Amino acid sequence: MRQLIQNTRVTLEMIKWEHSIFALPFALTGAVLAANGWPSLRTTGLIILCMVSARTAAMAFNRLVDAEIDAANPRTKMRALPAGALRRGFVAAFTAIAVAIFLIGCALLNRLCLLLAPIALAVILGYSFAKRFTRWSHLILGLALGIAPTAAWIAVRGSLDPRILVLTLAVLLWVAGFDVLYACQDFDHDSGAGLNSIPQAFGVRAAFGIARGLHGLMLMALVVLVLLFGLGPLAIAGIGVTAALLLYEHSIVSPSDLRRLNAAFFTLNGIISVLFFCFIAADVLRRR
Repeated sequence: MRQLIQNTRVTLEMIKWEHSIFALPFALTGAVLAANGWPSLRTTGLIILCMVSARTAAMAFNRLVDAEIDAANPRTKMRALPAGALRRGFVAAFTAIAVAIFLIGCALLNRLCLLLAPIALAVILGYSFAKRFTRWSHLILGLALGIAPTAAWIAVRGSLDPRILVLTLAVLLWVAGFDVLYACQDFDHDSGAGLNSIPQAFGVRAAFGIARGLHGLMLMALVVLVLLFGLGPLAIAGIGVTAALLLYEHSIVSPSDLRRLNAAFFTLNGIISVLFFCFIAADVLRRR
């Protein structure tokens, strides 16, 4: 039992379980918009369960299939699997359990959630193979997180409204943009290992320009979202705060200085997602 607890703890550290916060606030934003207020406690709890279990499965699967790649990369060679702190069989079983929990959560939400669950799994698990064949893997990662608000809408309504797809697009662009920046630190390794990424294909300096463009498009998508849902000044303020934080994020890293990349990637993006949710939720609740 002690070994099981230890392995579980190491696995959660390996997959950065706490970083579920990136997509969760956007999922809750989709749920609040769908309910035009707070969803029921049961629905909210199941959405959180599905989000966390899906993200856990995706990250554990990613570490599993990338174990050899991680072992060859100086930045990642001390991760649990290449360092020998975990066995592949345990991580595979952990992934399967997370998938099962996700499917149970979908079944408890509604029929459409369960029917679409295999598609969601194909996206979030399939991302792990993307960099082996396309430089645009960042967009696939963006989609993996971006489907969260649409999935939450379906969880609340049991149907799909095309308007919520704009928020999926915004999250896709946001995630792809910061993943492009994050990939810059692996430029040398990816080039030598034959792995694909935007920095590897176009160079680090061009990658920074592409990331800025993706985040600019994200802000435009958020403006469209506000117009489609008839949101008010609090939502507009949320876009302003998001724009300011993205601007700061880009200001603290440069093609020649990636030292603060982790601060931009982990800390600021978590703040962005939480604050955006707070502003949108406050705006929706204000109108009730």
